[in-house]
Amino acid sequence: MRYDEAVKVGAERLKNAGIEEANLDARLLLEKACGTDAAALYSHPEREVTDEEYSDFLKMLERREERIPLQHITEVASFMGLDFKVNCNVLIPRADTETLVEEALKVRMDGDRILDMCTGSGCILISVLNYSNNCEGVGADVSSKALEIARANAEALLKNKEDDTKISFVESDLFEDVEGKFDLILSNPPYIATDVIPTLMPEVAKHEPIIALDGKNDGLWFYERIVEKLEEYLKPGGSVIFEIGYDQGEAVSGLLKNIGFTGIEIVKDYAGMDRVVKGTMPILK
Repeated sequence: MRYDEAVKVGAERLKNAGIEEANLDARLLLEKACGTDAAALYSHPEREVTDEEYSDFLKMLERREERIPLQHITEVASFMGLDFKVNCNVLIPRADTETLVEEALKVRMDGDRILDMCTGSGCILISVLNYSNNCEGVGADVSSKALEIARANAEALLKNKEDDTKISFVESDLFEDVEGKFDLILSNPPYIATDVIPTLMPEVAKHEPIIALDGKNDGLWFYERIVEKLEEYLKPGGSVIFEIGYDQGEAVSGLLKNIGFTGIEIVKDYAGMDRVVKGTMPILK
């Protein structure tokens, strides 16, 4: 079967399964099965797909039809221009979260010590370090399986930064095993209210780690726990930057106001939705 014919077959199957991006997903799965990239389809649509490649492609299609996320099948997710390894133990990096990284890059200084709380795949911390110099990053997460992925991503993506960048990871229930103070604290914590999770699309509700989604009753539990420790772990003049749900801006901002933080701002993502809350710890308290 020709390359373009295989994509057409896959796209039709995924469309019938209710997959919104059926054509794109079919192409990406075929690329994975054949070990090629996008240029192969466009420059050589007549390329013959081997029986083994087509068999692998069909197996991947079956998994996608079951609403297993595309990135869990390909084991790759693109974020901030980097390709991150992902699996079912970490949240798939999303374009919305790039807003947090962009805000971090505006305030971080060379030589900063940066904490990424609830690091997951490490995509936030690794991206910030990749575009910084002489910084030290610490990624904390309660999940040892997530940290395995984060460490693998750091090793693969920061190998050219080893001379001027330090990164480490700690298995910790929030700040429990985190040491020292930081110039910048970043976090995309679980923030979806428990009763909302079953209403999410199947790819998220059934296949992404519940521990990385569930923000307890009102979705604010983790923000409250993190904020109550900021004065202990953030240096005076340092900043905290949170990713938030679209309707949590005022609530999270209020938590920072209550502890006297300044420069508090709600930042929208490219879709115009509230996505980030940031604030600064006063130098003088």
